Amino acid sequence: MEPERAGRRGKGQSAPAARVWKKFLSTQAPRVNVFMAVPTIYAKLIEYYDKHFSQPQVQDFVRAFCQENIRLMVSGSAALPVPVLEKWKSITGHTLLERYGMTEIGMALSNPLHGVRVPGSVGTPLPGVEVCIATETLRSGGRSYTIHARGDEDGTQVTPGFEGQEGELLVRGPSVFREYWNRPRETKDAFTPDGWFKTGDTAAYQDGVYWIKGRTSVDIIKNGGFKISALEVERQLLAHPHITDVAVIGPPDMVWGQRVSAVVQLRRGEMLSVSALKEWARDTMAPYTIPTELIVVEEIPRNQMGKVNKKELLQRFYPA
Repeated sequence: MEPERAGRRGKGQSAPAARVWKKFLSTQAPRVNVFMAVPTIYAKLIEYYDKHFSQPQVQDFVRAFCQENIRLMVSGSAALPVPVLEKWKSITGHTLLERYGMTEIGMALSNPLHGVRVPGSVGTPLPGVEVCIATETLRSGGRSYTIHARGDEDGTQVTPGFEGQEGELLVRGPSVFREYWNRPRETKDAFTPDGWFKTGDTAAYQDGVYWIKGRTSVDIIKNGGFKISALEVERQLLAHPHITDVAVIGPPDMVWGQRVSAVVQLRRGEMLSVSALKEWARDTMAPYTIPTELIVVEEIPRNQMGKVNKKELLQRFYPA
């Protein structure tokens, strides 16, 4: 299939965003005190805000009201793009609290409730949780794991020279599930021999916090010897003024192993070509991370949790 070179965004539905903003700004009790949402919802609220709250005095009121009346705003379920976090902070005065968890483990890592929250990171282990970053090695006797960083609520110890390097995030603690019901094989495969749960996420520890690079299977693109985090590329692309949503995928390539392809949703009436994107990105992105293909869609499909199924996107746009 030939990727589209240009396109425009569909009309979408603004009614849900309008209702949320109305609830935020209501003067009637009960008022919103804590708000939790997936990144997509924050992006939609920002889109509505940009369209309907353009007057400076209205924007000042929104920021002051949200700061005064809403105690906490949390983002979860999917990676929070830094441009969304920064824009939301400029609108409401709230730095979104980003955390990391799974159904199998509950909440494992979090930025602090009180203290400095590092944009793009998932903070440090919560009380009672142990985490580590490890690499897997295949040997004649089976699989073995080498732990390079290990931490809990009291701190993290890193193998010299490993800080900032990537590996799989492993978790253990009382909140970790015991088994998949009636699925002993899947349960065995989900744990290391010494009891660590394998999250399937690639992570790194740097500057005192943990960073999720994406699902090992679909969010790590191997291009000509480089390991590229699709999530990092997505964060960069969301800073483009024409792009409102993006999913970066890695279709197979005979020469490079995988290539970087961006499925994008554009602001209404805007167009974007690969050449224009490369020109925009060349000063801020490493050359090998800039997408070589651009697929413009009316809307990027997401599930009810706001997550994109990248395997389905690959099958849809690269069926071969």
